[in-house]
Amino acid sequence: MKFVHIDAHTHVQFPAYNEDRKEVIERARAAGIALVNAGADRASSEAAVRVAHEFPEGVFATVGLHPTENEVFDEDVYRTLARDEKVVAIGECGLDYFRLVGDTAAARAKQQETFLAQVRLAHEVGKPLMIHCRNAMSDLIALLNEQRALLRESAGVMHFFTGSPEDAEALLRLGFYFTFGGVITFSHDYDGAVARIPLDRLLTETDAPYVTPVPNRGKRNEPLFALDIECRLADMKGVAADALAAQVVANAERVFGVKLG
Repeated sequence: MKFVHIDAHTHVQFPAYNEDRKEVIERARAAGIALVNAGADRASSEAAVRVAHEFPEGVFATVGLHPTENEVFDEDVYRTLARDEKVVAIGECGLDYFRLVGDTAAARAKQQETFLAQVRLAHEVGKPLMIHCRNAMSDLIALLNEQRALLRESAGVMHFFTGSPEDAEALLRLGFYFTFGGVITFSHDYDGAVARIPLDRLLTETDAPYVTPVPNRGKRNEPLFALDIECRLADMKGVAADALAAQVVANAERVFGVKLG
């Protein structure tokens, strides 16, 4: 089966799809869209791997612990999951200072410790990172620079990138790729960052079930809507949609180490 599009970060293993998960995935696959279900904790990571194995082609998983989860990072559990052939990245992991309360210094230190454990795991298993970052970009970039020796050449994916053009430049130098979700279809907040990132470092994602793109705002998001994001990115970069799709698939193959076409 040939895949000519990708949803590089989605969550179809989440409960929002319990009633129609197979149908949602098959709609994407029928449109030529491969998808990567991102884990956010142990349960959703295990579910992502399980769902990936239910489909012979075009469905992959990432495993990791999101920075806002209270779960303790169990390296042995995640190491076993990470070695699965369907797992293409470690995450989503990273830093998120948006809702910190109380002893914020301790909370930040804990997030950083958990993130670095996942950086080390990614290095150990030879897979890229899938990174979430909110209100913590300077700390994230500093930590990644400190751990640069542990990063692959294609270091990973900055999921739903919200940083500045200057942040993008720093992360490009570290070998990262970038996803932009449905928000770019109804906001111009990220136009500068999109303009700064070259075509060979861009990916498309939905982050479904969240942040549904235009023209489906108000509906539950799903991987099929990656096509709307793809069209918007192509317009922003001034290229044909099919050319952008081909480049994005090539980028995904490079960073995730898979064959889609």
